[in-house]
Amino acid sequence: MKQLLATTLVLAVAGLGSLPATPALAAPPKCGHVTIANMNWPSAELIAWVDKIILTKGYGCQAELVPGDTQPTLTAMVERGEPDIAPEAWINSMRRLLDQAVADKRLVYAASELAQGGTEGWWIPDYVAKAHPDIKTIDDALRHPELFPDPEDPDRGAVYNCPSGWNCQITTGNLFKAYGAAGKGFALVDTGSAAGLDGSIAKAFARHQGWLGYYWGPTAILGKYHLVRLEAGVPHDAQEWQTCTAVADCTAPKPNAWAKSEVYTVVTARFAAKAGPVLAYLKTRAFPTNAPVNAMLAWMTDNQATGEEGARHFLKTMPQIWTGWVPAEAAAKVKAGL
Repeated sequence: MKQLLATTLVLAVAGLGSLPATPALAAPPKCGHVTIANMNWPSAELIAWVDKIILTKGYGCQAELVPGDTQPTLTAMVERGEPDIAPEAWINSMRRLLDQAVADKRLVYAASELAQGGTEGWWIPDYVAKAHPDIKTIDDALRHPELFPDPEDPDRGAVYNCPSGWNCQITTGNLFKAYGAAGKGFALVDTGSAAGLDGSIAKAFARHQGWLGYYWGPTAILGKYHLVRLEAGVPHDAQEWQTCTAVADCTAPKPNAWAKSEVYTVVTARFAAKAGPVLAYLKTRAFPTNAPVNAMLAWMTDNQATGEEGARHFLKTMPQIWTGWVPAEAAAKVKAGL
């Protein structure tokens, strides 16, 4: 019996060479270690965590978040080639340096993460806009001080300024002069802080009163309260902005429009060269409007949620957005990973 078994085993092993070969499955390229800048404001923290989860669960990357901020992160990417990814880079303030780095093949622009861009301007509540459809521009609003009463003097209108110490306090003050708001019955209200500005909006909505002032997005406030941005009535004049609109104590400011704040995902060229399908994701991952980002930031504020919690909530509740950024197989892995 032992001899029979041994003979059978030898014949079986020898016969393997005549069997047809089984095709080997092609192994996907390994993503490896990836560093992602986690910028220190809510929308950037949210998208950094979205990237970390999708790259880890969907693409098998070893994704690591590293602390970041606009200028030091982008400068480090240009000079040292790290971190690999800046998910939400507001590039206007560093456009010349970044464009040169792209031309020198040190950096690559991926998706315009906020396709609508960052938005600044003067806003009014949507219920005021609906009740007064003739109010489309800043000049239109300034014709109606009675609709935007000053809490200190109801006979005047109020324009709420940007928080103290912020650059937008200067631009709002100059535009208040440029549009002749004081002569039209308005006072410029100093809100003192971001909390003061947010509180003035919350109070107006709670009382269903008019409100007119500066704000920006994407933010939790724009997700929670429906504000309508007024048109400037003039195009953006970059030279006027640099020489007067954004300069403290400019004596003769002119009406001007805010420039669109361009927001891109930026990656190092070294990472882009090896990223493969991950780069395809980063070139696709964009929000067509700021509305879902505003909504997520409002949810994070209301629930005192972290960026990770916000990202998981986004991936669970808004698959109609993010599944279009990745192949079906990667989407299935992310969903399973949640």
